[in-house]
Amino acid sequence: MNGGFERTKALVQGLEQAMNTRQLDLLDEVLAPDFVRHCEATPDVDVRTLEQFKDFLRQNTQSFPDNVQIFRHVVAEGDMAGIWATYEGTQTGRLGPFPPSGKKAEFSFGGVLRVENGKIAELWVTWDNTTVLSQLGHLPAPPSEQGSA
Repeated sequence: MNGGFERTKALVQGLEQAMNTRQLDLLDEVLAPDFVRHCEATPDVDVRTLEQFKDFLRQNTQSFPDNVQIFRHVVAEGDMAGIWATYEGTQTGRLGPFPPSGKKAEFSFGGVLRVENGKIAELWVTWDNTTVLSQLGHLPAPPSEQGSA
């Protein structure tokens, strides 16, 4: 039982390392070639292969060149794993329709991963776009944050 968790945890750590070091070839070791990413926060982004995911990460780095994603909690059971993570980065490039703001975003996100044949085959990930776009100055701050500096 523990060996499965350790293997899944190693896959998740490999994903985190590849994204943060920008060594996207490392993804070949942890993601399936037909890897699929699901995300309600980015409904126009369709990722159905490992290569499309690498392209997505390259585009993300163009928007946030200094981005760092830290997987704070990892839990695993069977062929599934859950993560709670933080994302931090400064928007110096376009983000969809939004021009570079030069501002930093820091937010939490959650994800669920499915492992198949020893590699991550699928990822469901989500976060609060309103919080992110407010931090970047593209939307007004939520009422709870107005008046705080």
